[in-house]
Amino acid sequence: MIRLGRIGYVNMAPVFYRVEAEFDEVVGVPTALNHALLDGECDLAPISSIEYARHADRLRILPRLCVSSEGAVDSIQLVSRAPLERVRSIAVTPESATSVVLTRVLLPEAEHVPLGEEADAKLLIGDAALQSAFNDPTPHHDLGRLWLERTGLPMVFAVWACPEPAPPGLSQLEDALVSSVRLARAEPERLAYEASERYGYPPGFLARYFEKLRYRFGPRERAGLLTFLELARDAGELDHVPELRFVHAEPVPA
Repeated sequence: MIRLGRIGYVNMAPVFYRVEAEFDEVVGVPTALNHALLDGECDLAPISSIEYARHADRLRILPRLCVSSEGAVDSIQLVSRAPLERVRSIAVTPESATSVVLTRVLLPEAEHVPLGEEADAKLLIGDAALQSAFNDPTPHHDLGRLWLERTGLPMVFAVWACPEPAPPGLSQLEDALVSSVRLARAEPERLAYEASERYGYPPGFLARYFEKLRYRFGPRERAGLLTFLELARDAGELDHVPELRFVHAEPVPA
């Protein structure tokens, strides 16, 4: 049975809404799933897009799924009382590799320190970022929105990757995950209600949040990913930009 990684944040609710397939679930924050996949403890997982690029020689990616946004994403926030042009230090979360690199791309002059240390700003992701937007009146700067303003492209935060060779039954599991997303999109109120029961956020808030997330890995998402990897290379976070190697040949979604 395929060991399937699941990010332990509410952003996975649409993907796992109704998965008509059997699998063993491995839950963790993005950086933990990165390690689990690379250490052979997981067969398929949504991993940080920068970590795919750093290990592309060992991995293949699903052609129809990613985790992205075209504009504000809500769950990746830079919290700062100072204007962004005056931010010179950022306390960064240990839970996300892509978001940390994205802050280097967007604010190259800022020094990074561990979360909890004194800094001009702090980077929060996932449920911590959503909760902070509720509870902290400090200005919040959405990295998805900042990325779109800079590039005009979607930001791909994670891709679904597996080691090479791909495990048996992967195509059927991919079909089931894609079908789950489609059904979640067709039943937004039920999705929001069920996610509210599990994660504790108001259904209306979650309905608006899910509208901002994108899971389809189409041409614009692929262009956004490659642009991010090019800028990460230019920032010294990546040796070279790898090609996107897919599990199987698949026509690019229109």
